[in-house]
Amino acid sequence: MMPSKLLFQRTLMVLSLLLIPLVAMQFTDQVDWSFGDFLVMAGLLFSLTMAVAVVRQKVREKTQRIGLIALLLLIFLLIWAELAVGIFGTFLAGS
Repeated sequence: MMPSKLLFQRTLMVLSLLLIPLVAMQFTDQVDWSFGDFLVMAGLLFSLTMAVAVVRQKVREKTQRIGLIALLLLIFLLIWAELAVGIFGTFLAGS
């Protein structure tokens, strides 16, 4: 189990990353996120940080650790792209 300090740090990191689109929404119409968009991205970012923490803790061999983290990042980016613009045309596809 992750100590509460690390959990708090990861949550703070996710929330600070979500400030980027929130601030951008104040200056341009190009960023138009709803509350649901923020919730989904918070879930994705939090899941990514937790998965990376598990890999860093459990996998001892450096090359395997790097490979697994790279795979996690790739999966995250593909899900993000699908939700944003629908590169695969699934039911999750964005505009």
